[in-house]
Amino acid sequence: MAKSVTAHELRDQSVEDLVTKLKEAKEELFNLRFQAATGQLDNHSRLRTVKREIARIYTVLREHELGIVQLSGESAEETKEAAE
Repeated sequence: MAKSVTAHELRDQSVEDLVTKLKEAKEELFNLRFQAATGQLDNHSRLRTVKREIARIYTVLREHELGIVQLSGESAEETKEAAE
């Protein structure tokens, strides 16, 4: 993942895409922490960026779960049924 993703861009994606992005971000964070521990990390600000990206993904998923925001690829009926 080269750059940080905004919450608006995340809301345009499906739940499956968000889960995939979350998994990739967590793997990247693990690798960055490992590099930091071994002294091989060049860009320490990337740790902060990835942590924030993970938090954004969790926030968008939670918004969807609560019915605050409707993610792309969903109709109003699907959102209503998921809420019940």
